[in-house]
Amino acid sequence: MPPLSTLLGWAAATIAMLALATAPIGVTAELALGSAVVVAMFAVKRTGSGAVQRHTYLALGTLIVLRYVWWRTTETLPSTDDVVGFSAGVVLYAAEMFCVGMLFVSLFVIADPLRRPPARRLRDEECPSVDVFVPSYDEAADLVAATLAAATTMDWPADKLRVHLLDDGGTVQKRNDADPIKAAAAEARHVEMKALAESLGAIYLTREKNVSAKAGNLNAALEHTAGDLIAIFDADHAPTHDFLRETVGHFAEDPRLFLVQTPHFFLNPDPIEKNLVTWARMPSENEMFYSVIQRGLDRWNAAFFCGSAAVLRRTALEEAGGFSGISITEDCETALDLHSRGWTSRFVDKPMIAGLQPETLAQFIGQRSRWCRGMVQILMMKNPLFKGGLSFAQRIAYLSSSLFWLFPLPRLIFVIAPLLYIFFGVKLYVANAQEFVAYTVVYMIVNMLMQNHLYGRVRWPWISELYEYIQMPYLVRAIGTVILNPRKPTFNVTAKGVVTEEARLSELSKPYFVIFAVLAVASAVAFQRFFSDPEINDLMLVVGLWNTFNLVIAGVALGVVAERPERRRAQRLDVARKAEFVVGDTVVPVVVEDISIGGVRLRPLGAVPTGLKLAGATGTLIVETERAEVPARITVRARRIGADGQGVFWGMQFERLTSAGYRAVAEVMYGQAAVLSRFRERRRSGKSLFAGSAQFLGWAVGQSGRAMKLALRRKPSTKEIAVSGELIPLAVQDEKTRFA
Repeated sequence: MPPLSTLLGWAAATIAMLALATAPIGVTAELALGSAVVVAMFAVKRTGSGAVQRHTYLALGTLIVLRYVWWRTTETLPSTDDVVGFSAGVVLYAAEMFCVGMLFVSLFVIADPLRRPPARRLRDEECPSVDVFVPSYDEAADLVAATLAAATTMDWPADKLRVHLLDDGGTVQKRNDADPIKAAAAEARHVEMKALAESLGAIYLTREKNVSAKAGNLNAALEHTAGDLIAIFDADHAPTHDFLRETVGHFAEDPRLFLVQTPHFFLNPDPIEKNLVTWARMPSENEMFYSVIQRGLDRWNAAFFCGSAAVLRRTALEEAGGFSGISITEDCETALDLHSRGWTSRFVDKPMIAGLQPETLAQFIGQRSRWCRGMVQILMMKNPLFKGGLSFAQRIAYLSSSLFWLFPLPRLIFVIAPLLYIFFGVKLYVANAQEFVAYTVVYMIVNMLMQNHLYGRVRWPWISELYEYIQMPYLVRAIGTVILNPRKPTFNVTAKGVVTEEARLSELSKPYFVIFAVLAVASAVAFQRFFSDPEINDLMLVVGLWNTFNLVIAGVALGVVAERPERRRAQRLDVARKAEFVVGDTVVPVVVEDISIGGVRLRPLGAVPTGLKLAGATGTLIVETERAEVPARITVRARRIGADGQGVFWGMQFERLTSAGYRAVAEVMYGQAAVLSRFRERRRSGKSLFAGSAQFLGWAVGQSGRAMKLALRRKPSTKEIAVSGELIPLAVQDEKTRFA
């Protein structure tokens, strides 16, 4: 408990803040106060980024937020005589207050994100035994092979490491399906995955029935293993060479530690990044969560399990009866249960896995719908506010994480609210243009400045609003299904690696075009009414600007649903590794610029040997690895010879990879975790509020136009190739030789 002097100081500061927030002043004075606070926030930001500056900055912003809340509560609600207007106004007010509440909860969580020092690296004789679980359902063999190869080559004593492939696509239940086609596919997968696991030194595990989805799969594996720790990687999450060395040491420091979670790092863009072409220059969406929010949660011993890229203590899991499976987000639920039992967690902010994320909008919405339903399930069935064993800070932290997923509801209200006044004259709040500028506009500016200050390097302005808007039409329905029946949602595996041959509109695009059209018409109506009806032009100006803001977001969203082609079947990772390319008797020093499970891009160092006939030639790529005594040797075939500003480059395709080939590729791709960290740092380019807003407006015009052109195309293409979301059974007789 803090000392009495600290508590008294906080109490005095709170009283002073509330007094300032509720002090009655005129509109002109309010605008002057808001302007002064904005200037002061800019001044504080220029003085540095320490804890004092950070808290001062947030305190200034909080003052404006509280003044807005007081004004909104006391002066803007419609009269109760107007039943429709008052009812709609209360709904809008509730949505706003929910957002303000979430703002304050998030400020509590991330007020002082923890920078955790590295753990001591254990000597081999100190290392505990580790079981690695790779749960799989219907992922393609090449994808699983890459993860297993990376997992089996991690730096850890061989006698203390066991890698297990948990195949839920080849269960006895599936192999005995009443549909002979499904049964045959499951049998083919069973044979293929078992051969693959054995060839890579992993242990193949399956079970009788597909019960309790991923949680059931993990719990079944617990019964067949005995390692001290459990490391979990999704089938498309390949770990780096030093993953265990960087994480397991934490367990030696804290006997009550049940979890070490690391960030999820992705090799491919999500649909927003792909279709807006921001992949190489904008911070990834998950950066805000892992690099700020998870570190904030870690401060309060509330960092939670994210399903993969994590290590857990077996005794803690056994004490709790295994992985929790009431909700379909078994990861967060498991962490909640173990935190309530007094166990602790840690977050290590170092990317050490490389995975895939959904590339199409349909895949993205499917994944987020599952997350949303699961977190709402936790809120309804295991509400952190009332769950025993949690500290106050942990309750707030888990409440923040679960309540966040209600964002589609206020987002929908904010879209509908101005339409009610524009089309039907329903007055949802009472304010004139001067008050709107003095309170609402200043509040919005301050809110964005606070967000930019907290997340600047990991989130550009307005990007959060875009992600929320994109998810809103479909997640509203997801929330409704959970509220009606909390136990109904089922776990659906997110497909990865869909290749789109041509530009097309997403199959989910219709609601976004409808909303955009309605907002565009509403803007025209608001413009017309502003000039034709002087009695309402004050409020119509406010509402019209609000609707225009919604229209801008909707315009950018159209660019997201207008999906660009993605013909690459395997995602590349920039590695910059020196190597040798051997073709015949010729040895050429090269740099491996990038690599995927499908091939590499090489750049020769120095002059290309005279007479080298490379086109279509087959050679051997030799790369020194972290284990110098075991260089990676990969057979490649030249597919492309090109040149750019840096000189000649060669595109090489791997010959059909064997188990040794997969291990060699894993050594090159995942041998150095620093590669992932460097890529992450290159993308952490913050934007000012002004620059970010200007870019967003540019997107609204350009991206909506691109989507309209695609919509007007006579024969839109819908051709897709499922690379890793659908199993295409291979001939059973080939499996023993494929991975030999």
